[in-house]
Amino acid sequence: MASATLQIDLDAVLANWRALDALSGAACETAAVVKADAYGLGATRVARALMRAGVRKFFVALAEEGAALRQGLGEAPEIYVLSGHMAGDTEMIADLDLTPMLNALEQVTRHFEALPGTPFGVQLDTGMNRLGMEAGEWAAVAPIVMGAGPKLLMSHLACADEPEHGANATQLAEFHRLTDGTGVPRSFAATGGIMLGREYTFDLTRPGIGLYGGAPFAAARPVVRLSLPVVQVREVLAGETVGYGCAWRAAEDSRIATVAAGYADGLARALSAKATLFADGTPCPLVGRVSMDLITVDVTQLETVPDTLEILCPEQGVDALAAVAGTIGYEILTSLGARYTRRYAGGAA
Repeated sequence: MASATLQIDLDAVLANWRALDALSGAACETAAVVKADAYGLGATRVARALMRAGVRKFFVALAEEGAALRQGLGEAPEIYVLSGHMAGDTEMIADLDLTPMLNALEQVTRHFEALPGTPFGVQLDTGMNRLGMEAGEWAAVAPIVMGAGPKLLMSHLACADEPEHGANATQLAEFHRLTDGTGVPRSFAATGGIMLGREYTFDLTRPGIGLYGGAPFAAARPVVRLSLPVVQVREVLAGETVGYGCAWRAAEDSRIATVAAGYADGLARALSAKATLFADGTPCPLVGRVSMDLITVDVTQLETVPDTLEILCPEQGVDALAAVAGTIGYEILTSLGARYTRRYAGGAA
């Protein structure tokens, strides 16, 4: 089989959620962010396992993601849509009982006119300047919005992964200023915010990357393992080159494995001649360029070349691979390709 295998440990996801739930505090509910197909790992499978563990609220980026999740989970959980109520979303929001997080006056008007009396929340901008109502806009509409009974008020931290950054305290103070005394449940912290401490957790936290084994949750259990099949092994003589552009030249006689994965599968070209794969813990360097479907790996030091080589494994997690590529673990996870055969383990409550 030439398809690579992505192994997903649902027990690790549940352990990570329970740990983040404990850090959030007993008085705080812990939701789960499953946008971007649960960061590439399969939203329905991940969310079903989390539901069995007690999660009752999920966050997605788009109404279309919410619709797919509702169809996979049934009527029980609450599904919040971070992009709010966009033009064309009304039917999905109404028919599938989605809760849009309204981000602007335009969305407030659309929601109240199209779906009066249906659930909604409000996202406020406390300094990130990305999504959410700014202070002046909120002041103008707050009496009307609060009278309609929002289910949640939320904001998002810009620098939560940098605990000493002054923006964290500034945003926290602004969130208090905009929401204190409203009596509405509040959410301010995703994974990084949970790491900042209880003053950031309020009534509901929204862990995402920490569930899937990524920084800044340093204590997270690894969730994914990616095994890539070896298609062919060839002898390359000293002085011969490998791959596009003749980018790698053998300094000595070598054995090179051609492995079935490439940038079409989320292995960025930035990994060319930098990444390491592993054979039962033995490091094997990627040589030459990453191409669309294939990479080439120096396996000269191996007595026996296995059927697969691993690029995500105990020796190299998502953040370690991200560092090699000059990116972040989020991008590694969400780029994992559709051609991978996903195999799930665990997940029982």
